[in-house]
Amino acid sequence: MAQITNTAGKRGSAWLAEGGLRPTRQRVALASLLVGDGMHRHVTAESLYDAVQKSGEKVSLATVYNTLRAFCDAGLMSEITVDGTKSYFDTNTTEHPHFFWEETGELTDASDERMLITNLPDAPAGAEIASVDVVIRLRRT
Repeated sequence: MAQITNTAGKRGSAWLAEGGLRPTRQRVALASLLVGDGMHRHVTAESLYDAVQKSGEKVSLATVYNTLRAFCDAGLMSEITVDGTKSYFDTNTTEHPHFFWEETGELTDASDERMLITNLPDAPAGAEIASVDVVIRLRRT
């Protein structure tokens, strides 16, 4: 992720408006890094914090965590939990599978063109299935 440009700032502000979020300085800085170049990203709070620090903006790690939560709550991002301790945040909110590269800790999109999820168990009484997350763990051979 690069330095924040005017174009990136405008894209970030427009993205926040899509989610109905107030464009605070910190939100615009983070949104600009996430969607400013028009590409989708998978980030952790720590990787986004590192990127915002390199851009010269002053944002605390706690603010990054809180802002990512606000982005998810607004429907702008989705959270993918790889294990009980590591969450990734994806700017592509369409349902799609992911590859998790165990050696590098990188999360990437996987193609869903051949994927078919069938025979899911029935949801318990009073509940419905909201979504199905697919994370395929990879190890280089």
